[in-house]
Amino acid sequence: MMSNRERFKAIARGQKTGDLSIPTFFNDFWPEAVEEWVGQGGPERLRNSNYRGSYFGFDHLRMLREIVSGLMQTPYNVYGAEAYVALPPIWPQFEMKTLEEDEHTVTLLNRGGQTVKVLKDHPQKMPMYLGHPVQDRETWSEYKKRLDPGTPGRWPADWDGYVEKMNSRDAPTCLQVGSFFGFLREWMGLEPLLYAFYDDPSLIEDMMDTMVHLEIEIIQRALKDLQVDFAFFWEDMAYKTGPLISPAMFRKFMMPRYRQITELLHQKDIDIIFVDSDGDCNELIPLWLECGVNGFWPLEVAAGNDAVALRKEYGNEAILAGNMDKRALVKGKEAIREEVTSKLPFLLESGGFFPSIDHLVPPDITLESYQYFINTMREVAGLEKLSFE
Repeated sequence: MMSNRERFKAIARGQKTGDLSIPTFFNDFWPEAVEEWVGQGGPERLRNSNYRGSYFGFDHLRMLREIVSGLMQTPYNVYGAEAYVALPPIWPQFEMKTLEEDEHTVTLLNRGGQTVKVLKDHPQKMPMYLGHPVQDRETWSEYKKRLDPGTPGRWPADWDGYVEKMNSRDAPTCLQVGSFFGFLREWMGLEPLLYAFYDDPSLIEDMMDTMVHLEIEIIQRALKDLQVDFAFFWEDMAYKTGPLISPAMFRKFMMPRYRQITELLHQKDIDIIFVDSDGDCNELIPLWLECGVNGFWPLEVAAGNDAVALRKEYGNEAILAGNMDKRALVKGKEAIREEVTSKLPFLLESGGFFPSIDHLVPPDITLESYQYFINTMREVAGLEKLSFE
């Protein structure tokens, strides 16, 4: 029998075709969606992520989040409501502070050093960003101290115990390996970052080189002991109609630094390297492929990404994940079946595809619709339908 780790890699590499794998990491939910589903009569235990994975028949995939090397989902509490903020891999984090509040909002210094205005009634919604921790070279020189790869809090305290535990599990294991645009945007804010590419390119290069140093040190140390099956970048560097920087800027600033990371990963026998970016990635995908990044998620349909077209263009050079249009799931069973049957048979048979909704599942998709979506995929793959009891 093929292990779960080997099965994941065989599907990703196009060596095992026709096999439906729905990994946990690529299939996640807005917290509000889960609450809506419980209210619609779903099991209370859906609030537990491990139970959700079993309930929907997902394949477990293990992100090594205990190593602070990539995007961190950090919880915070606003008047009893728990929400999460995604932070770059700084350590130590900033001390969270309330700066001011009114009847409807609270302004916080969050753990990433950003000043944000949050809705009291809906803290999970995207906040208003009022300030960022890096404005110039002086603030950067202070901030970069939090990107030291050797900081003890960046690593599990009981390293030997952690290694034994992770290596004993038969689940595909992923190491996050950073970002060369997305993290800089979190540090500076989008508009100041874009200006800095032109006004202070040496500052941009120092930020990116700091990330290269951090990630190379983490890869060297982690892969000395841990069995890692694939790597993962986070960028979010595109919007609905294209990338946020030009291909020429990507080549100049990002490509040489990506190559330093991907070449090291290849030396460590890791050849499955994903990137997460929202928006229209059609101009970026050939650039990522050129510098050794070969996996792409979530491939948002509304932004013009088409997994079938990408497979036909790039063959099994590209590993694809996502691309199931979330909008179809609010339109009823006929639209769901059309979305699945128009893509999944071809993509499964060609290999190198892991289906998911094209990002987090939103709360306007009902539990019944999502159950039907899962079972329609299983039907196409020749698997027994789940009873959802």
